[in-house]
Amino acid sequence: MNTHVSPRRGKKLLRADRAFRSGGALARLMALAPARFFHRQLDRIDTGLAQGTLEGHLPDGSVRILGGRGKGPTAVVHLKSWAALVRLALSGSVGWYRAWDMDEWDSPDPVPLFDLFMRNGEALGDAGRSRGPLRWFHRAAHFLNRNSRAGARRNIHAHYDLGNDFYRLWLDTGMSYSSALFADPDQSLEEAQEAKIDAILDRLDLRSGGRLLEIGCGWGALAERAVERHDVLYVGITLSPSQAEIADQRLHAVDLSGRSRVELCDYRDAEGPYDAIASVEMVEAVGQAYWPAYLDAIARLLRPGGRAAIQYILISDALFERYAASIDFIQAYIFPGGCLMSESRFRALAEERGLAWRDVRRFGADYAETLRQWRERFDAAVAGGTLPAGFDERFVRLWRYYLQYCEGGFRAGGIDVAQVTLEKTI
Repeated sequence: MNTHVSPRRGKKLLRADRAFRSGGALARLMALAPARFFHRQLDRIDTGLAQGTLEGHLPDGSVRILGGRGKGPTAVVHLKSWAALVRLALSGSVGWYRAWDMDEWDSPDPVPLFDLFMRNGEALGDAGRSRGPLRWFHRAAHFLNRNSRAGARRNIHAHYDLGNDFYRLWLDTGMSYSSALFADPDQSLEEAQEAKIDAILDRLDLRSGGRLLEIGCGWGALAERAVERHDVLYVGITLSPSQAEIADQRLHAVDLSGRSRVELCDYRDAEGPYDAIASVEMVEAVGQAYWPAYLDAIARLLRPGGRAAIQYILISDALFERYAASIDFIQAYIFPGGCLMSESRFRALAEERGLAWRDVRRFGADYAETLRQWRERFDAAVAGGTLPAGFDERFVRLWRYYLQYCEGGFRAGGIDVAQVTLEKTI
């Protein structure tokens, strides 16, 4: 793999460096300050670690143990330059990723570190968030990624059109890019993904001949299962041409009536009515400003008494205000325009539209396991030399960091995944 050329694939994600700054020359200059300055910053982090332990190997040759006052993960960090702490202070998780990318810190296992910071997120306050002028700079850059109709297409293409050959390497055979639901530890990823899809379909009271809309149909795993199980007229919508190509092929293989279809369509432009709607981890791509439009669409497209089943990723309300006021690594580098859900805010918007909130089921630990297995498969593809051409070493490191970052967050419990049924009551 040539590591000296710009990547031909994934470059839209890696270009986030241009928009989301992390201190640059200022960080390197401030790194020349006396070590005691940075030990005071570590003192503040130590105060915020109520759970778990951080073992820091520092540039001045010392080793510090932070936290250790409550149960939690033990993380080890080798801090090679004080500039990493400057980037963390200025740009939060965006700066911490840039410091890692520039080899200013490393760890034998970053997952416990991400777990530790998420687990203590409330007490740490803004330690993992951008601040000062860079916060406003990041917010302005993120605003340019807002999910207008044109913006949503750009954002979806940047992430999902990395290539079907890429995703096929490390997802399950059904290509479900969302949390699986493990009934027991011995289940395969394929079995757990099918269980997740069945759990969504079971919420919808589907009848033969009924009309089912899926908002964000992915590569067609739910479409295939729904038509096989219930003989419904299925319509799936997506903004990703790469996903639509595979989903359409899978749907036509099982839909003997030939009436079901996949469309390249924005949810705001979909036409109904439908007896049921499914949407699996699509709402995170909507953005907080567009939650009302998303729920308006569901309320408009459902028949009275119809049901929608949504699988969504939430962040705790205790963390949401700080999260929403800043931009994190995922929003900068992985999902442009994305935003995790505040369940209380989203639920209030749903109920205002006559959508009753029913039967919430959370399973965040299952997402951590899903991410672990995805990372194992991704690493095996890289080690085996089967990664498609066009991805350079920097992209590989970015993707591995992303999977580890998310796994740590779900292990900590500050973010979670859930399914809910929305029933149209008016």
